[in-house]
Amino acid sequence: MDAAERRNEILKTLAESSAPLSATALARRLGVSRQIIVGDVALLRAAGESISSTPRGYMLTDTPGLVFTVACVHERKDAERELNIMVDNGCTVLDVSVDHPIYGQLTAALRLSSRYDVSQFVLNLESGSVSPLSALTGGVHLHRLRCPDEASFLRTKAQLAEAGLLYENSEA
Repeated sequence: MDAAERRNEILKTLAESSAPLSATALARRLGVSRQIIVGDVALLRAAGESISSTPRGYMLTDTPGLVFTVACVHERKDAERELNIMVDNGCTVLDVSVDHPIYGQLTAALRLSSRYDVSQFVLNLESGSVSPLSALTGGVHLHRLRCPDEASFLRTKAQLAEAGLLYENSEA
């Protein structure tokens, strides 16, 4: 298989996968090194392909649905409850961002779409060696959500408000 065929196979594999795939998994599947996959993905991105990197691997980002942003505030212990509300309503948590006073907007890709994804993310948080971005801003953060329709977003937002996790600035 030459490089062009391998890149096409990467795109095909990502398109068929419902979960992110690591560079190591792709390398094993295609019989090349992890570094070759990293380079191929960089070249595919440069060619205009919509490939996102997540903590769990690569995935294509052109998926159907509407994208909404929701502002939340909570302590670290409430992250799992917040994220489960989102995925239970059919939304994919695309990313998290905070407005840092020095660095400006900081964003991290999440791509969480199931309770399993949430549990794996929370497992990393509970390791104690890392802190969520929201720790930099007193718990205030934004999530971009890809939802199947507006109704699923409105349900998510209502449940977050009911749980006391929706950020509603009373000074506004």
